[in-house]
Amino acid sequence: MTAGITIDLGDPVPPYEQIRRQLSSLIAVGALPPGSRLPTVRSLAADLGIAAGTVARAYRELEQSGLIEARRRNGTIVVGPAEVPHGNAGADAAVMAAVDGLIATARHAGFRDETLVDLLRGRLAQTSKLDS
Repeated sequence: MTAGITIDLGDPVPPYEQIRRQLSSLIAVGALPPGSRLPTVRSLAADLGIAAGTVARAYRELEQSGLIEARRRNGTIVVGPAEVPHGNAGADAAVMAAVDGLIATARHAGFRDETLVDLLRGRLAQTSKLDS
């Protein structure tokens, strides 16, 4: 099971970071809710055709950020963040609807997914500077 994870070896983003980002996103949108078991490091590495150390690094970073937990006998489990941010389900649904709308609009306009992500990161960086 790769959980829809793909690696683009031509992407300048390191493979471990590609895995981390994709798993983090799947957890954030609820596609991997708390309690979900992730594939073993070796299994995911074999499925993706990459070194086990690459997957292990992604898992370590996800664990450090509190999204997953490695348990000796139970494997690696998703532990967060499926709860609704700030306890406001309406706001969470509105944000998800806005993201879905953004994706649909960008695809209709012919944007590649990677371009959309880059644009979003750029705008987030700009607004972070304004908020400071």
